[in-house]
Amino acid sequence: MATPEFHVFLSHGLESGPGGTKVQALKAEAETFPGVTAIAVDHRRTKDPAERLTQMREAISEAGADPERTILAGSSMGGWVCARTSAETPVLGCFLLAPALAMSAYPQSSPRIQARHTQIIHGWDDDVVLPMPVIELAREQKLPLLVLPDGHRLENSLARLVIEFRGFMTDCLSDA
Repeated sequence: MATPEFHVFLSHGLESGPGGTKVQALKAEAETFPGVTAIAVDHRRTKDPAERLTQMREAISEAGADPERTILAGSSMGGWVCARTSAETPVLGCFLLAPALAMSAYPQSSPRIQARHTQIIHGWDDDVVLPMPVIELAREQKLPLLVLPDGHRLENSLARLVIEFRGFMTDCLSDA
C-alpha cells in the first residue's frame, strides 16, 4: 500500500523569506517524515496580508493538497496567513510561531482557527506581536499555547521549535 501524501505549507514573516532560518528548519524536519511534501511559500513580492492569504490559497490549490492531509506552519504574518487559511478551509494542522493575531492592521485579525491540531508558540519578550492578545485568543479558542523566554523571532529557541514541530507532526500524521 502506498504511503499517503501529506502537504506542509510554510509561511514566513513580513521581513523574512522562504529561505529564513525558522522556515528552513521546519521544512527540513517535515521532510524527514515519509509521504510528506513540504513547500515554503514565497510571499516576498507583497507585504499586503490579503495578498499573502491569496498566495497561500493558490499554493495549496496548485499542489492539489487535500485539506484533511494539510499542515500549515507560519511565523508572525505567516502565522496570521495560516490561521486565516484554516478559518476558511479546515486543515489537519496549524503550527503558529509568534503569530500576528489580534492586530488591528490585519483583516479579520482574530480568526477562528479550524484545524484538528493546533499549536501556538510565542515569546514572553515579543515586542512586535504582544503576547497577551495571543494568549487571550488561545484561551478563548482553547488552543494549546507554549510561551517561551524569547523575543518575536524566537531565535534563541530554534532547537525547541524543531522538537515541538516534530511532536506536532507526529501527532497530526498519526491522526490522519
